Amino acid sequence: MKLITFTKKGIYCPQGKFYIDPWRPVDLAVITHGHADHARWGMKKYLCHHYTKPILYQRIGIDIECQSVEYGETLILNGVKVSLHPAGHIIGSAQIRLEYKGYVTVISGDYKIQGDGLSTPFELVKCNEFVTESTFGLPIYNWLEVPDLNKKLQTWVLKNHENSKTSVFIGYSLGKAQRIMKAVEGLGKIYVHYSIGKLNEAFESVGVDLPDYTIADFRENAKEVQHEIVIVPPALLDSNIIKKIPDAATAICSGWMQVRGARRWRSADAGFAMSDHADWKGLLQAVKATEAEIVHVTHGQTEIFSKYLNEIGIRSDVVQTQFGEDEEESEKETIENPGP
Repeated sequence: MKLITFTKKGIYCPQGKFYIDPWRPVDLAVITHGHADHARWGMKKYLCHHYTKPILYQRIGIDIECQSVEYGETLILNGVKVSLHPAGHIIGSAQIRLEYKGYVTVISGDYKIQGDGLSTPFELVKCNEFVTESTFGLPIYNWLEVPDLNKKLQTWVLKNHENSKTSVFIGYSLGKAQRIMKAVEGLGKIYVHYSIGKLNEAFESVGVDLPDYTIADFRENAKEVQHEIVIVPPALLDSNIIKKIPDAATAICSGWMQVRGARRWRSADAGFAMSDHADWKGLLQAVKATEAEIVHVTHGQTEIFSKYLNEIGIRSDVVQTQFGEDEEESEKETIENPGP
């Protein structure tokens, strides 16, 4: 049985007559999470987790038709049982479980096995067919435990305090920025770019607790952030806004910082391998635990990861999708067109 097909519009469930994270306009889109490569403008109706709904309002528009559900809640869409289960990627991220006549397919979207203390932890969902990402699908990607990584961020901030520096973190507005806030809570006043502040408000609207922060207007008075903690999106790296921040020491927070020399890729003072995606071990752990008969690899290190799965006896293929596009472009669009 085939519960999903891969079309020009996106991942389609023909029995249920809906799409998962489509990249072209459709009647019904079931959304795994709020990042722009998975949640796009133009759908007649959206279905997502409760925490993702205000993010879609913020990023796509308040006038969209959007239904939200809780994790584990089952809906019947044209005879297909549909439920959302935690993906651990960012707040509200979900794996989409489909069941029809006893056959189960899970579309995982983006996911992370590590608990970060902010997102709902990843839930293993057994299935016949599994759709996985492979953003960091190489053995070189092996994340530190979250407390150890947070300790590194904290040590860097404290060192900057000693040297009268302003700690400026660069991280995606949705997911990464909130993790950074949690990691450095209590070490100083936290200032964020307004694109981050708007998404923080979306989280807070559904009861998610975040550390105290101030939305900074860097154009008016950048001196107020001097010697404090600042978080901005990647699109602002090397921008005039960064240059206005007094005594700035900059740090990029990205999984790509795992690779030796990656810090020199950008003009930053430090780099921390913080990712909202599974590392190599996490990907393998998830795929094996699903006990799926077939695994589709949709974006990232697709050829390498799929080949390895086949070599260890897990039937796998590569599927071309539009997921995993450069999120920095999405950040740029959000900054230039902030919406309501």
